[in-house]
Amino acid sequence: MFIIWWIIVGLIAGFITGKIMKGSGYGVIGDIIVGIIGAVIGGFIMRSLGPSESGGLIYTIIVAVIGAVILTFILRLISGKRAA
Repeated sequence: MFIIWWIIVGLIAGFITGKIMKGSGYGVIGDIIVGIIGAVIGGFIMRSLGPSESGGLIYTIIVAVIGAVILTFILRLISGKRAA
């Protein structure tokens, strides 16, 4: 059940990140992966900043988007790609 939850959150976070970062995204599978990894990065950042809340879907998506935006920014720095 958790894997389905991660896929849904990852897809939503990846899609939102693609819109925020003004790029074409990485495709459906790529967006899911970026969203899931972003959720892990965002969760780590939130825990490092202080007590993290165990919120519902909205909180989880916000944290995943924050992490996915950071991940996408780093990936674009490494690859040298700019938004079109």
